[in-house]
Amino acid sequence: QVQLVESGGGLVQAGGSLRLSCAASGLTFSGYFMGWFRQAPGKEREFVAAISWSGGSTYYTDSMEGRFSISRDNAKNMLYLQMNSLKPEDTAVYYCAARLGEPGGVLRTRVWSYPYWGRGTQVTVSS
Repeated sequence: QVQLVESGGGLVQAGGSLRLSCAASGLTFSGYFMGWFRQAPGKEREFVAAISWSGGSTYYTDSMEGRFSISRDNAKNMLYLQMNSLKPEDTAVYYCAARLGEPGGVLRTRVWSYPYWGRGTQVTVSS
């Protein structure tokens, strides 16, 4: 079965950086579009970034573009999220998600577009 396991979260001061990783198994990773989402306490899960099969296409929420960078290593079945210039409002549980890709497919931002999810990793940014 498909398994996604996030790691790399932790406590960091405002202005700092973290790199999240997501290890994927049970799927042909290169055939899947991948995404990062986050959920803060009391808030809905929100889209952060998405990436296509080869990594050639990426898409970000406006507030994160320029600070966050999504990437993937298909040889290692790994997804990454580099987060720089972190702010207290970035505090949340971060989730990776997968959906079967298709030729010419659009990078999706909706939670329900992704059938496979990890359990999340906590990121806490102190002021």
